[in-house]
Amino acid sequence: MTGHLDTITRYYDGCSTGDVELMRATLTDDVVHWFLAPNPDSAAVRGGEHLARYWRKVHHLIGAVWIVDHVLGGTDEAVIEWTMFWTPPRSDRRVATRGAEWFAFAADGRISEIRSYYRQHDDRDTELDGFPYTERGYSRHGAEHSAVHTPAEETAS
Repeated sequence: MTGHLDTITRYYDGCSTGDVELMRATLTDDVVHWFLAPNPDSAAVRGGEHLARYWRKVHHLIGAVWIVDHVLGGTDEAVIEWTMFWTPPRSDRRVATRGAEWFAFAADGRISEIRSYYRQHDDRDTELDGFPYTERGYSRHGAEHSAVHTPAEETAS
């Protein structure tokens, strides 16, 4: 599982910093990222280059930072819970969107498919009602890291 967790956290570090090359190194050329409708822009994104550029754009638009909070894995698949901290347009308040994703991996260990499950709202946090996130080591407002993942810092380029 360590290999898949490393690949997933590097992928999210790329998403959180807008680093296209870092993301590309974790993705197959024909990766497909599926999104839950009716979230904004819920159409699937296909292709490693396209997906990496998509997340770079999202990161720059809303200052998104993703944290891997929990992981379960097998030989060629993994399921994670994550939190995306972001700032909605025309707002100065950070919002936490919590979700889960199912990853499939190619034989070379790169991500070949992502199925994303979450509900995104501009005006409020979305999370499980009453779940003890803090007690279980998940990320939270004021602590954008978890017991599993501390995101990479964005560097000036």
